[in-house]
Amino acid sequence: MGKRCKDETPPFFKKLRTAGLVLAAIGTSVVAAPIALPAIAVTIGGYVLLGGTVITAVSQTAVGEMDCEEKEKVK
Repeated sequence: MGKRCKDETPPFFKKLRTAGLVLAAIGTSVVAAPIALPAIAVTIGGYVLLGGTVITAVSQTAVGEMDCEEKEKVK
């Protein structure tokens, strides 16, 4: 698992990670808004925050299949 941390993330997952970070930021802004928001808005903000966090985490762990195959051949 330590080797994965050093591998390059594929371009698609870099974009997906960025989108996840944006969603997480939007969700955080809605949940932590200093003004009173309707309960449904806060609930939706919480789900957006959760979704953005999960997308970011999954995207960060992705590694290209070709990278794995090349490393197996080298061993």
